[in-house]
Formats: sequence, C-alpha cells, structure tokens
Amino acid sequence: MSLKKMSVNGDKKGLVLVGVLWIVAVLTVIATSVGHNSRLDTKVSTMRTEELRCKWACRAGIETAVGVLNEDLRESDNLTDLWSDNAEDFNDVSLEKCWFSVRVIDESSKLNINTVTKQQLLELPYMEEDIADAIIDWRDQDDTPNAEGVEGGYYENLTIGYAIRNGPFKTIRELLLVKGVTEELFYGEDTNFNGLLDYNEKDGDESPPVDNRDDVLDKGWISYLTCYSYDRNVDAEGNRRINISQANERQLQNSLGIRRSQAQWIVEKRGNNGFNSIADLIDNSSPQQPQQSSQQSSQQSSQQSSQRGSQSGSQQAEPLDLQTFYEIADKITVNSGDQIAGRVNINTAPKWVLVALLGGSEADEQIAENIIAYRAGMVDGTQSISDLMSEGLVNLEAFKRIANNITTRSDVFTIRCFATADRGGVSGTTLQTVVVVDRGKSPYTTLYWYQGAGNL
Repeated sequence: MSLKKMSVNGDKKGLVLVGVLWIVAVLTVIATSVGHNSRLDTKVSTMRTEELRCKWACRAGIETAVGVLNEDLRESDNLTDLWSDNAEDFNDVSLEKCWFSVRVIDESSKLNINTVTKQQLLELPYMEEDIADAIIDWRDQDDTPNAEGVEGGYYENLTIGYAIRNGPFKTIRELLLVKGVTEELFYGEDTNFNGLLDYNEKDGDESPPVDNRDDVLDKGWISYLTCYSYDRNVDAEGNRRINISQANERQLQNSLGIRRSQAQWIVEKRGNNGFNSIADLIDNSSPQQPQQSSQQSSQQSSQQSSQRGSQSGSQQAEPLDLQTFYEIADKITVNSGDQIAGRVNINTAPKWVLVALLGGSEADEQIAENIIAYRAGMVDGTQSISDLMSEGLVNLEAFKRIANNITTRSDVFTIRCFATADRGGVSGTTLQTVVVVDRGKSPYTTLYWYQGAGNL
C-alpha cells in the first residue's frame, strides 16, 4: 500500500475519531443538561409538594386555634386561657411531614386606630407628633391638615401617588401608607411575630432585621394598634346590657335587682341629657355599702308594691352605693348599639396600651404595672371593669377617665400559623399564614387572610 493511500486512510480515521468525540461531547452536554433539568424539576416538584403540605398544615393550625376560641368560655378573656397559653396544641405540632406552630393575639389588647386619640398615640414608643397628626388626618373626613399633619394633596403628589383614605382604616397594614410610618416603626424587631427575642433580632446589622443590640425586644406599632376591636354590648352571661340613660325605673329595678329608690335616683340624676359613662353613677360622696342587700330590697319592694297596688306613690331617691355599682357594672351601659368599637381588654393589654389609656404620666405607668401584676395572680383575670376600683388598682378619677374605653372580654383575634416541611430532620419549605377572625358571630367571620412569606 502506498504512503499516499495510507495517509488518506489515516485522515479518514482521524476525522471519524474527531466526529465520535464531538458526538460524545454533545451527548454528554445533553445528558448533563437533561440531568440538571431533571434535578431542577425534582426540586421544583419537591418544593411544590412541600408548599402544598405547609399550606394545609397552616390551615390545620388555623382551624385548631378557631376550635379553641369557640370552646373558650366567654365570661372573661385573659392570658391564661387556652387560646393564649396552649403549648400542647399550638407548639411544633407534627402533621404529614410538616410541623406547625400557632400564636393567637387578642385584637382587643390593642388601641383601635379608628378611635384612638392623638394624645393616646403619643404615648406609644417612638411615636412623634407629626406622625400622630398624619394618622388622624388619614382617617378623618375633612381636607384640613392638623398642625403637623398632611392631607390628600401630599400623597397625590408623591412619585407614585395614591389617594388618602379620609375614612376608617380597613386593615392595620394600611398604616404603612401614612406619612412617616416606616416598616421599622410598624413591625419593630419581632419580625417573625413569635414574641421572643431571637438571635437575629439582637445582632445589630449582621442580619435582618436591623436592631439596636440592647437585648430587649422592641415591638412595633402592630403590637399596639388594631382596626378590628370592639366590645359586644352584653354582660358575662350574654344578656344585653341595660342602658341607664334610657331605661325607666321599673326596668332598672327588675333587670338590675336594685332598690326602687336607687332606680328612682338614677332616673333623676341622668336628667334629659343622659349619662356619658357608667362611671357617672358614682362620685366621692357615694356610700360604700348598701343599707340592705339588693335581694332583700327587691323582695321588700315587691311586697310593698303588692300591698299598695300599681298606683303606689314614690319614695325618696337613694344614691347608688359603691358595692351595688360593683355588682351591676358589667350589666349596664350608656350605648344603644350592639357593638362598641375600640374598647381595650384590661386582661390582655400590654403596659404601653394601658399607659396610653390612663394618660401617660409616671403615676399612670405605675398603675399599669399594678394592673398587670394583679391580673397575673388571677386564674380567670378580672371579671368586670369595676374590679379595678373594688381592688384598689385605680382611684375614682382614673376610673372615670377610662371606664368608657375598657372591657374584660374579646371577640376578634389574629391567628398566626408557621408551617415548616420536614426533610428527614432537616427544615424544608416554610410558609406562614395570618388570619383575623371574629368569633362574635356564629359561625365565625374571617376579617383578613394572608398566606405567604415575609412580614404579614
């Protein structure tokens, strides 16, 4: 075979080899790409499966909390109730390769942003006068700004403008639209809403959120403000309260079990203008104790009425004593509506909310601390707002300031559920859900629902 022919054959073999190598390389790239895509598909599929599991785990947590709330006794609501203190049902519950944790927050433990006064706002941590004015301007119905506030023109002229509400806040996160309200002020350091000072919440700028490294959990305004709270105008047994500004003597006597003379005094004292608060029934001259029990008085009045007939004459009016007031305080009202917006539950409110209600002085701070210490020692909390006076926690002046703004029961709650997929002992996909429910209606009503990641 000639050298020329051998060279040609060699070139052909070389080309074939190069071609084979190229084919192998292409197939390798294709295989790698397919494998990579397959792994991505597997990961996506796994994440979607985990997300679905977390979604239903969150739903299970929400329904668990709703069930506890529905089973809860309604005489009073406090932080020792199962909806607040329930580690067994709420913490790290395992469900279908997930675990979830639930936290329930009483919305009536907060100041209602739609009824709060400017002075009360200014008692909150880090609140400034210009922000307080802007909040009031956002919700009022006029176009006249307060001293340091802003109205619609400011918001409309922003780079991305929007309209001012000029009406009640619909959700508390709407507060973030108000001039001066930042996420740091609104959410604080407790961005995962677990109520605990986690490591990332005390490490300064090392990891989100930004914090001041002071080893104290600074809660944001979302912990002190709400737009959902109200008080049902009923007593501890669910009976409609008696309006002392409208009820006649017979209604007052029969419904409250008080003396006829006391009912007559209430009618005379209210005059034509009625009462502004149930606290108007008492003053510094009110007797401490009744002359005889309400039951004896009712029996005596019934016997006298039977003897004299329906046309019996009137007797001298008798001022309401403090002991009787304490007994009937939860049964009376000066409001005609079914609901009273914005009342704060003194059994669940944090210190700064109580301070804001009381007025904000150093003495008010001490009163707030005394209330918190007292309720902590009570298994069932305070049963009536009058307990604040009867137990010596507030004086008459302080009670008159806050009587119209407080309650001992709650119906609207925020439920937060955090679900994490379990990858054989390793945490996988996480999901959180926040729901605001009103158990005052049957079945309960959902006022707000959000599911996802990040701040809710």
